[in-house]
Amino acid sequence: MTTPTRADRTKKKRRQQKRRLALWFWINGSLAAAVGIVIVLGFYLDAWHLPAASSIASDSFSGPGLTKEENASPLAPAANSNEEKGDTSNKAASTKAVTEESKGIPSEEATVSLTFVGDMMHAGKVADVVNRLGHDYPYRDAAERFKQDDLTIGNVETPITTRGTPAKNKSFVYKSAPQMAQALSEAGMDVVNLANNHILDQGEQGLLDTFQYLNQANIAYVGAGKNEERAYQPVIVTRNGIRIAVLGFSRVIPEVSWYAGKSKPGVAATYDAAKAVAAIKQAASKADLVIVVAHWGVEKVDKPVAYQRQLAKAYIDAGADLIIGGHPHVLQGFEQYKNKWIVYSLGNFVFTRATEPKSWETMMLQAECSSKGACELQMKPYYTELGRAVPLTGAKGQALIKRVEDISYHTRITDEGFIRPKP
Repeated sequence: MTTPTRADRTKKKRRQQKRRLALWFWINGSLAAAVGIVIVLGFYLDAWHLPAASSIASDSFSGPGLTKEENASPLAPAANSNEEKGDTSNKAASTKAVTEESKGIPSEEATVSLTFVGDMMHAGKVADVVNRLGHDYPYRDAAERFKQDDLTIGNVETPITTRGTPAKNKSFVYKSAPQMAQALSEAGMDVVNLANNHILDQGEQGLLDTFQYLNQANIAYVGAGKNEERAYQPVIVTRNGIRIAVLGFSRVIPEVSWYAGKSKPGVAATYDAAKAVAAIKQAASKADLVIVVAHWGVEKVDKPVAYQRQLAKAYIDAGADLIIGGHPHVLQGFEQYKNKWIVYSLGNFVFTRATEPKSWETMMLQAECSSKGACELQMKPYYTELGRAVPLTGAKGQALIKRVEDISYHTRITDEGFIRPKP
């Protein structure tokens, strides 16, 4: 074997250097070309204003990109609840993508994203749970959604107080600790209805304490007040430039002494619909979207009685755009009247657990509403464990959707929970 000379080794080394140099130029040239292509494509995409993939795939119920804390100032105390709160009209209007299952509202029209839940309390056996696991425990599976929407509304079916005189001649008398108000606030609750058959379980003292604790937690309330004027007064807030009025009325009140009077604390009653209708008409003159929370019906009955349907239609005739019902402690169905939705009962959300299995079924109702009062609804099946509401998924969730469809009027509900009128 011939040993390479020094000259041969030098030539070989130069050839290797040339190959490495050529490879270096090829790699860097390719990278430069790729960068150039990306820059050119970026220029043309920007010039044509093509949307980003994330905006194309946006959820039809997603918010405008900001949480409530970022998108609006907190609600003012309920004593001033007829004032505008959280005006976001100077921010970009929400232009959520309209999916196949979210038709009816033009995609360029500003909308608000709302969430509704049913009856809530931290009393009875629920008190034992929250004292052990924390007052935030009931809302751990719901708080994320509450904070993402523009407005969250529920029914507080208990006085929030440490004092008061228990109501007489009642089978169930409740009292929830002041920590409930703060827990609701931290979970993202904005407005609560107090027009119900338990809010005066601890007398006027308990009711006045409830106002105080809700005010301190910065949660607005409707359906009760220090006098009749305040009880029938709406909460009006502005979200995405849309003025939203919320009112609360009860058709289930244990005794006449619970009615709010001219200088007497109490509840906004609707046995005679005249005052409620007048309040709705006045609210409709000031707001773009009017929501009524109604406490009515018969407990553990999953179909509305005649007066519920009559009142709902009277409310809509007066100017209401969406009716949200409660009290039966079970779900009741949907009905559309003059293109406005009626939700007869949302059932329990955080409540003591009865022996009736239907009372364990509930929902989180999501609504996307326009400034013209058109609302697209979607039900999210939930299940009420003792002291906590949790999502109900899979076959059980689908079964609940089907059951609610069966007890609704001229309504179909898609597998995803979107509420549609039947043709």
